[in-house]
Amino acid sequence: MTGAGKVAVMADDWRGKTVGTIRDLILDAGPDVVEEIKWRKASNPDGVPTFSSSGLLCTLETYKDKVKVTFAKGASLDDPTRLFNASLDAGTRRAIDIQQDDVLDEKAFVALVQNAIALNQG
Repeated sequence: MTGAGKVAVMADDWRGKTVGTIRDLILDAGPDVVEEIKWRKASNPDGVPTFSSSGLLCTLETYKDKVKVTFAKGASLDDPTRLFNASLDAGTRRAIDIQQDDVLDEKAFVALVQNAIALNQG
């Protein structure tokens, strides 16, 4: 469920399809995951999809050349399959940048989201 009651469109190309896949994986990773749209502004009227479960899990954004999933507490998560490939030097967060021809390891991604949920639940 989004904050405004409707899903942000974001992009009508490969990025839109990728966002849809990632959104489904995140929402399926845990029964209490909630999606909200935050930070709407003139330069980004669709806002930013955010996903929470006992606190913020991650955000999902599109850029010209990529889709970015940023995990709020990513630096505290184990990433044995090395999905994180961006914001690696950030103190708290970590991100996954997905380019057009990238293939996401969906099983590893769901495990990462589930680990983020468990971390939030303490």
